[in-house]
Amino acid sequence: MQVPSASQAIRQATERLSEVLRVPHGSESIRYDEPAEAGALRLNAVFTAGPHSFALEWKGSGSLGQVALAVDTLKQATGDSRRSWIPLVAVPYMGKVGRSYCERAGVAWMDLSGNAGIVAPGLYVQIIGHPNRYRRPGIPESAFGPKGSRIARWLLMHSTAVLRQRELASATGLDEGYTSRVVRKLIENRFISRQRKGIEVRDADLLLDAWREVYRFDKHTLLPGHIAAVSGEGLAHAAAQTLAENDVPYAITGLAAAWAWTRHASFRLLTVYLHEHPSAKLTTSLGFRKESRGANTWLVMPNDEGVFHGAQQVNGIRCVHPVQAYLDLKDHPERAREAADELRSRRLSPVSDAQ
Repeated sequence: MQVPSASQAIRQATERLSEVLRVPHGSESIRYDEPAEAGALRLNAVFTAGPHSFALEWKGSGSLGQVALAVDTLKQATGDSRRSWIPLVAVPYMGKVGRSYCERAGVAWMDLSGNAGIVAPGLYVQIIGHPNRYRRPGIPESAFGPKGSRIARWLLMHSTAVLRQRELASATGLDEGYTSRVVRKLIENRFISRQRKGIEVRDADLLLDAWREVYRFDKHTLLPGHIAAVSGEGLAHAAAQTLAENDVPYAITGLAAAWAWTRHASFRLLTVYLHEHPSAKLTTSLGFRKESRGANTWLVMPNDEGVFHGAQQVNGIRCVHPVQAYLDLKDHPERAREAADELRSRRLSPVSDAQ
C-alpha cells in the first residue's frame, strides 16, 4: 500500500485515534485543528479527542532517524508546562526500535497499520501485532547500505572527533561525491552535524541503534561448518593461528569477538570474516568440514570490505571493531543478546576508539 500524503495521513491518524479511544469521529467530542504554532516550531496538527488534547507530528517513515526527529520536535513543543498536549508520533508503521525509543522518551505513538502505544494521565493504550501495511518491495535507499555504512562505522569509531569530509572519504576508501551524499542523509536525520571545523556525531547511541535496526547479517555470504575443538576459546586461537600461518587476512566477529573484547562469557560458535571464499587447501588446514547441522564455525565473505575497518589484535586474535561485532550479534544464536549488551556497555559507551 502506498504511504498517504501528510494531510491524508494526519486525517487518518485522527480517525484511527478516535476509534482507539472510542470517541466517534466527526462528533463534537473530537476537534481537529490545522497545523499549529508552538513558539518557533510548527506542529503538523493539534486536536482534541474527548477530554484529551494531542500534539501530533507525522513522519512518512518509521525509521529511527525520522522517529527521533518527531520526538525532538514534540518535546520542544510540549515542554511548556502551561500546555496540556499529549505528544504523539504518527508513522505508517512503527517497528520495535522506534517503539522503544518513544517509550524511553515518554512520547505516545501510533501507526496507520493499526498499532499504538499511548500512556498518559487517564490513558493506557497498547496495541501491538498488526503487520506493516506499507511494506515496499526492495530495500529503500539509506545511509546504511553496504558501502554507505562505511561512513557510519568510521564516525562511530571516532565518535568524539570532528572530521573533515575529505578525510572521511579518504579513510573509508569512498569517492568524495558518494561520501557527500551519505553525509547529507545522516545530517537530514540529525545523526551528525556539520560544524565550521568539520563533521561531528550528534548522538552516537542513536546512530548505532538506527544502523542496527536495518542491519542484516544474512546479506553476507555464509559458509557453515565444523572444526574439532574442546572449547570456543581453543577453537578461536587455533583458527587464528592457522589463518596467520597461511597468510590469510581475516577478522573474527560475533560471539568470539565479544568474548575477546570483554572476557564476559564463554561461547561455542566461531564467526570469521574472510576477504574471499576459502580454498580447499585452507579448509583442510583449518580442519573445516562443511555442514549446517551442529556447525560451530561460520566462514563469512562480507558484502563489503568495510567490515574490516578498525580490526585489531586482541590477545592474539584479530577481531573486528566492537561496533561491527555488536551489529553482527543481532542475528547470532546462543547468548548473543547478553554478549551484545555487555559489549555495548563496556566498549561502546560512549562509542569511541576501543582501548
